[in-house]
Amino acid sequence: MSLDELISISITLTIAILFTLTSPTTSLYSSPSPPAAPFFESSPQSPSSSPITVDEWLHATATYYTAANPRDSAGGACGFGDLMRDGYGFATAGLSEALFGRGQICGACFELRCLEEETSFDRRWCIAGTSITVTVTVTNFCAPNYGFDADSDGGHCNPPKQHFVLPIEAFEKIAIWKAGNMPVEYRRIKCRRDGGIRFTITGSGIFISVLISNVGGIGDIVGVKVKGSKTGWLPMGRNWGQNWHVNALLQNQPLSFEVTGSDGIMVTSYNVAPKNWSFGQTFEGKQFDS
Repeated sequence: MSLDELISISITLTIAILFTLTSPTTSLYSSPSPPAAPFFESSPQSPSSSPITVDEWLHATATYYTAANPRDSAGGACGFGDLMRDGYGFATAGLSEALFGRGQICGACFELRCLEEETSFDRRWCIAGTSITVTVTVTNFCAPNYGFDADSDGGHCNPPKQHFVLPIEAFEKIAIWKAGNMPVEYRRIKCRRDGGIRFTITGSGIFISVLISNVGGIGDIVGVKVKGSKTGWLPMGRNWGQNWHVNALLQNQPLSFEVTGSDGIMVTSYNVAPKNWSFGQTFEGKQFDS
């Protein structure tokens, strides 16, 4: 072996030794198994999470639809299903494109009041008193109509308009129905729900779809994970609205869910669905603080 080859081998070994000594170590560990019975835990709010603002009123407009409209209880673009059966009732709203955010806002709660300070609006249409408000949950989308200008009656859901479409039952809590396209003020508030978060499982085979509904706290969610007794935590993708999906074989094992709100707070519900769960069933887990 030549001197040059010996020098080359020596340099290679030296570099390898130095890389090994300076490489960071990685510790491996196994998380404890979840308990056999349903169990829930909620993570504290991290310092970086922004609290829900409940004191800033913003300007928008609102119109209404009547019970004769077929969209009144169909669940709309958020996929919540039967709004009466699932407890949302008439306290719902469809949002314009500027507010809807491709469906991430589904499930969030807003407080609305009639804007009596609007000089171009007849104040007689407002229910008297600035303390009169209505709280609604986002369940639908008001699609833009580009055949009309945004400032016309037919274009009230066109960008950049911030607009709410309410059931007439909600609209009449703050204004007389003859008001039509009404100026309002709105603000985000925490959602208060009865019972826990609901998980409705649909799909077929390895395609698992889960509708997340009845969410308290911030209301809208940005992340969902599912875990079977034979799997680790599997991130789910947003299908549409608050429908989330994953491709995995999860039958014949209890299912746990981890739900993260847009404020960063996370709730984990272990073994919500039992081992013998089936498609079409709804299960109830832990709830966010409200």
